[in-house]
Amino acid sequence: MNDNRQQKIDNIAGHIKAIIELLGEDPNREGLVRTPVRAAKALLDNTCGYEQDADGILRSAIFTHPGSQMVVVKGIEFYSLCEHHVLPFFGTISIGYIPRGTIVGLSKLARLVEVYARRLQVQERLTAEVCDQLWRSLDCDGVIVVCNAQHLCMKMRGVEKQNASTTTIHYCGKFEDIKLREEFLSMLKQ
Repeated sequence: MNDNRQQKIDNIAGHIKAIIELLGEDPNREGLVRTPVRAAKALLDNTCGYEQDADGILRSAIFTHPGSQMVVVKGIEFYSLCEHHVLPFFGTISIGYIPRGTIVGLSKLARLVEVYARRLQVQERLTAEVCDQLWRSLDCDGVIVVCNAQHLCMKMRGVEKQNASTTTIHYCGKFEDIKLREEFLSMLKQ
């Protein structure tokens, strides 16, 4: 582990220990002694997207390919942290794009989702960032992204609605055409 990461863990753990005390708990109790460090590591792991280069990830696997009207990858799982409550939200993202002579390695689409999901986030921005980054990095005719998620900030606090879910969509290029969007959305149902 590099010194910078260890310093971050130590600093975050100190704050978490203080929070535990402010909640009225004893951070020296047997079950809580290592909690500040474990929580600090988990928080860093769950926000590692800040240290990743989405453009570089995508550009590392672009290949020439003359075919394909539309490429669709469905159901890419993700976990993120709501920037309003720092509680998890999770779900799936489906991506479609129309190649223009090049395609990107399929695993890179999943990695792209991880870059933006592993940040303090809102679902609407997550959806847009994935779409916009693919549009900028890949020479293509259109991109569409649909995100379906459940938010623990709605399930375990506030309105406490257990069955609520949220769907967001973002698109650009040829996906401005409603017929193309409908084709993509029908593929998601297959």
